[in-house]
Amino acid sequence: MKVLHVITGLDIGGAEQQLRLMLRHLPVRSEVVTLTAPGPVARGIEADGTPVTHLGMAGNRDLKALPRLVRVVRQGRYDVVHTHLYRACVYGRIAARAAGVRRVVATEHSLGDRQIEGRPLSAGTRGLYLATERLGSATVAVSDSVARRLEGWGVRPGRIRVVPNGIERGRFGYDASARRAVRARLGLAEDAFVVGGVGRLAPGKRFDRLVRAVAALPDARLLLVGDGEQRGRLQAVARACGAGERVLLTGACEDPPGDPSSGLPSLPALLSAMDVFVSASPDEAFGLAVVEALAAGLPVLYVACPAVDDLPPDAAPGARRIGETVPELVSALAGIREARVGRLPQPAAAHRYDIARSARQVLSLYESLPPLSDKRVTP
Repeated sequence: MKVLHVITGLDIGGAEQQLRLMLRHLPVRSEVVTLTAPGPVARGIEADGTPVTHLGMAGNRDLKALPRLVRVVRQGRYDVVHTHLYRACVYGRIAARAAGVRRVVATEHSLGDRQIEGRPLSAGTRGLYLATERLGSATVAVSDSVARRLEGWGVRPGRIRVVPNGIERGRFGYDASARRAVRARLGLAEDAFVVGGVGRLAPGKRFDRLVRAVAALPDARLLLVGDGEQRGRLQAVARACGAGERVLLTGACEDPPGDPSSGLPSLPALLSAMDVFVSASPDEAFGLAVVEALAAGLPVLYVACPAVDDLPPDAAPGARRIGETVPELVSALAGIREARVGRLPQPAAAHRYDIARSARQVLSLYESLPPLSDKRVTP
C-alpha cells in the first residue's frame, strides 16, 4: 500500500509532530506533501526516511497550487491520500478526487468548541469544510469530543472514525538522572518546586494565567516549553508580576528530536525536571501534552482535556480538572506543593494512547474503506 499524507505545514506543532510519530509506526510506503512551511518537523520526517515535497503554496487563496497538487497525486499513483489540518483537507480532498484516488481520509486534529486550529469558527469555514468533506471516504476524529463536534457541524456519524492521538509511551518514563541534568543546566535547584507547561505560545493556550499563578507562589518556578507570538507578552507579564527570573521559556521543542545538534533537552527530559504539569487552555481537541505529562508520572492540573475526560476516572488518577481562574490555579498548585506529591506510575491512559495502537487503527481503516466512485472531480 502506498499512502500520500498532505498537511498544511511542517513547522513545530502538535498535529505536525503527531504525523511524524504516526509515520514512524505505519507499516506502509508513505510520502508527504506540505503546502507551506517545510520547517523542523519536515527535516525530522526526512531524517526518518520519508520523502517530503514542498508545494510552495502562497496562502489560503492560492488556487494555482491546486493543479500542482493534482499532478503530484496523479504521478505518485497512491492507494490512499490522507490529509491533515484545515487547508490541506480542503485542497487535498479535491486534488485526490481529481487525480482519481479512490480512498481519501482526513484527520481532524484541532476542532474545538469555538475555534479550529486557533482561529474563530465562522459559517464560511464550516460550509467549505462540509462541502469538501463529502469528497472523502472518512474523517478521523482524534477524540470522542471532536467526533461529537463534527456531528454537530453536520458530518454524518457513519463517516466519522475515532483514532486518538498517541505518544511513544516508552520514551516518557521518569528519568531521575535527566531531571538532575536538566535542572543543573537551567539553573534550577534540586529542591525547587517547578511548575511545567508545554505548547505553542498562543493566546488560546492561556499561559498568561499560568505565569500569574506561579508569580503568586514565591518559591515556585515555571518551566514553559514552546514558542510563538505570545513569547514577548508572557515575558512582560512575568516582569510585571515580579517573577521575571522565575519564569523560564525554553523555546520550541521538537519531539522526537529531528536535529540532535539543536542543544535543547528532549521533551521527556524536560518533563522529568518538572514537579507538576498544568494545561490552562479552556478549549482543546485532544490534550496531547497532558497525556505526555501523565506518562512521565507527573500530577496534572487541566482546564480542558478530552483525552482524559473521555476516559473513566481511574484511567488517569494523577489528573485533576480545575477552573479557569488564576486563584483556582494558585490554590491547586499550593495544595500539590504542600502534599509533596511525588512521581506517579504510568496510568492506563498512557497505555491507551500509545502511538503503535493508533497506527494499527489507521492501517485497519485504510484496509477497510470501500473504494469511492471513480468519477473524477474537476478542479
